[in-house]
Amino acid sequence: MNTLEAALFVSGKAMSVEELAAAAGIASVGYVKKLAEELVEQYNTRSSSIYVTKVGDKYIMSVREQYASRVSSVAGQPELSKGAMRILAYVSKNEPIVQSAVVKAFGSTVYDYMKELTENDFIKTSKEGRSKKLETTQKFKEYFNL
Repeated sequence: MNTLEAALFVSGKAMSVEELAAAAGIASVGYVKKLAEELVEQYNTRSSSIYVTKVGDKYIMSVREQYASRVSSVAGQPELSKGAMRILAYVSKNEPIVQSAVVKAFGSTVYDYMKELTENDFIKTSKEGRSKKLETTQKFKEYFNL
């Protein structure tokens, strides 16, 4: 369990059970999932400024909200670029929305940001006529505590 905790700490990003298993050198994904759930529970019972939570099907170590603003100046790079965050905010405010409407609002650079957002599982797309329908995912809701 300590290796999983260390992996989450140094990665600074959400990690799948498979990624955690590889980092810990444990072949049993089921066992790693059990350990990760125990780690989440341990952090829930601690009065710590840090917690571990499940976001979608991945686990992440984060700073509790009341401490985040105090330590944000020493934080590393965010998981998403500034442009992707702008697009994500627009999509979340107007969802469901078609991609062509987002392109019309922001220009053709949207396509790179859309790729970044779908690869990081913050938005999901589905076919809507000649365009795509965009919606935020469960990971988005959990990541931003919505």
